[in-house]
Amino acid sequence: MEKRHRVLFQQLEDYRQETLKAIAGLTDEDANIIPDGFSNNILWNLGHIYLDQYLWIAHLTKETIPIPLGFNEWFNFGTKPADWDTPPPNLEVLVTLLQEQPQKIQAAYKDRLEEEFPATESGMHTIAQVLVRTIFHEGVHLASLNTIRRFLGK
Repeated sequence: MEKRHRVLFQQLEDYRQETLKAIAGLTDEDANIIPDGFSNNILWNLGHIYLDQYLWIAHLTKETIPIPLGFNEWFNFGTKPADWDTPPPNLEVLVTLLQEQPQKIQAAYKDRLEEEFPATESGMHTIAQVLVRTIFHEGVHLASLNTIRRFLGK
């Protein structure tokens, strides 16, 4: 594997560890609180990070990625907990999925990072480019997690 690909996968893992550190010690109750002025909670942000990473890969490759049932309805762009008709997975389930995801992505795509696909509307045409975008996206939601945690006084 090329050095730049090792760096990319290390960044994927490092950002994920920062995300998980940001929610360490929180309870399911904490994760479900929506502070005044917010549309979403910690649980939604975690599920959205997980889902978004796979959706962008699937969008680029046009391949089916096994996404847990209900995740599109709970965690896709534009969704919010106030609209949920069924209970989402709990914090422990999301943490486990998030812990496993970087290794699963590396195992599935390590030899395909530079494979060319038709460009997305944002100009990305390789899995490596999509991963850079999803790492940035995770950082945006990491900021949301940290802000919500401060509002919770945790």
